[in-house]
Amino acid sequence: MTQGLDLDEPDISGMGMDLRQLRYFLEIVERGSITGAAATLNVAQPALSLHVRNLEARLGTRLLLRRPTGVVPTEAGEILARRARSILAEVARTEAEIRGLETDPSGRVVIGLTGTIGGLLAVPLIEALRDRYPQITLQIAEAMSGFVAGWLSEGRVDLAVLYEAPADPGLACDPLLEEELVVLWPPDWTAPPEIAMTALDGVPLVLPSRAHGLRRMIDTELAGDGIAPELAVEIDSYSNIKNLVAAGFGASVLPWHAVAPEAEAGRLVVSRIVAPGLWRGAWLIRPGARPVTRAQEAVAETLRMVVGDLLARGVWAAARAPGTAPSSGGSPPEADS
Repeated sequence: MTQGLDLDEPDISGMGMDLRQLRYFLEIVERGSITGAAATLNVAQPALSLHVRNLEARLGTRLLLRRPTGVVPTEAGEILARRARSILAEVARTEAEIRGLETDPSGRVVIGLTGTIGGLLAVPLIEALRDRYPQITLQIAEAMSGFVAGWLSEGRVDLAVLYEAPADPGLACDPLLEEELVVLWPPDWTAPPEIAMTALDGVPLVLPSRAHGLRRMIDTELAGDGIAPELAVEIDSYSNIKNLVAAGFGASVLPWHAVAPEAEAGRLVVSRIVAPGLWRGAWLIRPGARPVTRAQEAVAETLRMVVGDLLARGVWAAARAPGTAPSSGGSPPEADS
């Protein structure tokens, strides 16, 4: 098997395309408009149109579909854009690495985070990098875990922090921490400080969809007790899950740190899950086969340091270092309900 080459996609390395042509085509796809790309690239629109026609003639297929509102890539155009994005990103990383050999790490690093992780990690990570490596430009992209994993595979992000370690052997996964999940209830419901997952049998639940890693984890845990969740609402938003629970639509299961403010304010009631509890891991993930720049390694090192500091100070509530022995039960930290 040829590493790094999908056998169902054409290899563009021997087709006479240069980096400028790839950059032009990618700009057109990302802008969705030849006119918009021409303005950004400062290239005449007729020249870009001719460029596309020449590419299509060379490859023997249409790459773009013209519509009144702009252009969209065909299937072949999507393949070319994906390959172009990967090639251009690799060239940029190579240039940055070579230029930075004699200096402090510098360059642009893109990291993908889920919303809940970003809320805890983004600001302290940016602050730490500003102090330690001021020549590194960090870009943070936030989305649901499935989107972030896709960006990583496509080369759109250099690093990611996710709650699931992908099964892809081409990805290197390092455990960062484990965080505790708790059951949240409407404020007028009576709930004990500690329950078993079997107590959710027959309880209406507000849960994320099955595309979400947390939902898959909850389903698996309940299935182990022979329980199918009774869905009240499916919604892929932690803030809206909390709002719906507070409004009485049902109970849910979320990380303790995500519900601590509402629990302390009395807007939600929280029950811990009986020992050993329900915990999920967070992982630092990067492509294993792709060269790592000094800037990317510096960001990864700083991220590990920041996570360790958040754990030590208790900012990442009810979380622990990987492999730490589980606690012995009781209420979540600072929870009185």
